[in-house]
Amino acid sequence: MSESKPPRHVVLVGFMGTGKSAVSRRLAELMACGACDVDAEIVKREGEEIAAIFAGRGEGEFRAAETEALRAVLGRDDTLVVATGGGAVLSPANRELMLQRGFVVALTADPEHVIARVSQDPDRPLLRGDVRQRVYQLLEDRRGAYEFAHLTIDTTALSVDEVAERIAQAISLV
Repeated sequence: MSESKPPRHVVLVGFMGTGKSAVSRRLAELMACGACDVDAEIVKREGEEIAAIFAGRGEGEFRAAETEALRAVLGRDDTLVVATGGGAVLSPANRELMLQRGFVVALTADPEHVIARVSQDPDRPLLRGDVRQRVYQLLEDRRGAYEFAHLTIDTTALSVDEVAERIAQAISLV
């Protein structure tokens, strides 16, 4: 049996529509700890919706707010399951922070599955226009961006419960 302490936080990363928010809530129940959605934290801190931040201030300002929110969330003393935004991994500083303060799990899914999940969501500022084309382009742009994670799980054919249980089992082995 390992004598090392489990990581303080579990950090879920992955492309939009891979199940980060839903899995974070279920995993937090299994772990008997809190769940935090970084996008919700940004909205709370900034006082406006994500789409409004993108439209009014641009992606750069949003990414800066995202880093500050992530730093605050991961700095908490209580154990949390943290769902990040899909682009949070684009910043090397964010990746380093996640690795330092948590067990990082990348959730992936087949592109067509992602498209089905996100195509009707008007609150996805990066998907304006042709959703299929944008998803494939963003997936290409972010190829390899999630490879730093400690664990990767393809959620395409799994339920939220199955994904949460696999993560809980992996954490118990850490």
